[in-house]
Amino acid sequence: MWLSLVACLIIGLAAGFGLFQISAEVIFKLVWGAFYAALGLFTIYLIVGLFVAPETAGILGAISKQLIPTWIALAVTFALSIYFKRGLGLYGKLFDSPIGMIGLALVLFWVFTALFGAGFDLIATHDPLGQVSGMKNKHPGIPLIRAQEGDYPYYLFGGDTLARDVFSRAIVGSGIVIVIAPAATVFAFMVGITLGLPAGYFGGRLDTVLSFLSNMVLAFPVILLFFLLVTPEIIESGLPNYLAVILFVFPVVFIAVAQYSKNRLKPNFLTLQFPIVLIISIWLYLSLVSEAGTKIALLPPLLDLFDVPSEVLVVFVSVVFVNSPTVFRIVRGLTLDVKTRDYVAAAQTRGEGPWYIMLWEILPNVRGPLIVDFCLRIGYATILLGTLGFFGLGLESESPDWGTTINAGRKLLSVYLAPPLVPAFALMSLVLGLNLLADGLREESLRD
Repeated sequence: MWLSLVACLIIGLAAGFGLFQISAEVIFKLVWGAFYAALGLFTIYLIVGLFVAPETAGILGAISKQLIPTWIALAVTFALSIYFKRGLGLYGKLFDSPIGMIGLALVLFWVFTALFGAGFDLIATHDPLGQVSGMKNKHPGIPLIRAQEGDYPYYLFGGDTLARDVFSRAIVGSGIVIVIAPAATVFAFMVGITLGLPAGYFGGRLDTVLSFLSNMVLAFPVILLFFLLVTPEIIESGLPNYLAVILFVFPVVFIAVAQYSKNRLKPNFLTLQFPIVLIISIWLYLSLVSEAGTKIALLPPLLDLFDVPSEVLVVFVSVVFVNSPTVFRIVRGLTLDVKTRDYVAAAQTRGEGPWYIMLWEILPNVRGPLIVDFCLRIGYATILLGTLGFFGLGLESESPDWGTTINAGRKLLSVYLAPPLVPAFALMSLVLGLNLLADGLREESLRD
């Protein structure tokens, strides 16, 4: 160990002295060259692992073979996106940014992994909740004890403290994160946009009241507020369910107002299509907030389309409630900035209504900053979900979500690294991808 340390110090000093003798441009090229070389070698290793037996592929090679559906989906998506990128608007321009492409690849990797792993069960090798005797706290690549015919013969990332497959839990846990974090962010944006646009456009008392309410929520520490909303005492009081009734109505209001303001001069739309859209939206809303056995059982079981578990609904509502005030402030600020532009004055001269101007003139012209913030906010929501799971709040203790899995393996971190490090790396890579994607979108939107 000491010889290795001395050798690394000598090599580092020699490399540092050599770098001082060359220009910054050459150093930049060397760094990127080393990055692409390492990425190429890693890619070759993964590709080779697709065509050899698990015994000779190594752990990463065997994992690569399990991820074949993800690789195919990524290749097809990138090929089609690059081919048609000139007609895909801001998304297409993203492929002119190396940072944006790397971020998009990381995000899509976890999206497709969640889809094929948690949705279609094509990637996970074992039941994420199943326990196998003798596989407790085993190292990665361990053969499965007393494997039956049809069982996958290895625990690719080893076993955790309850003898469950770490690899399968990380794959299935991605489905929980990929569903809750983006969906909750969408609802938070619906709340923020629906309230932020009129606050910035009309101003006056409406702006004062809404800004005061948002400041009240933001004045409370976010993490403490999040923990408070998911405590058992608050859950038993039914407060999260009542918040769901209030917060989840905003997408219905947004859709109804947007469609009416755009098509208010079309009688056929108002008499036929608009009522259908409104009825479907209200039905979906009632199905989402209705929960049998509670005070919010608004629909009979036959008409209730969604059976959202109570613990998932609590986490979902908490993320929406915590993020909505920040989105409101961003939308309000952007509206204040652009409501005096010439195209808004032109729409007012044409006799357009205020909601048409807000939704079809102002909102499309501030989409760049909102898209960037949307990507960043998904990352924040992902971190919040991981934090909740780590502290054992919100989701069930047996849940394979990444935060819960990290907490379950942290006590033996000095002995068995895989159980906590695998979900921690998964969480880090997803958030990193979202941040890089936001940087790429910001860069391309500024060029637009």
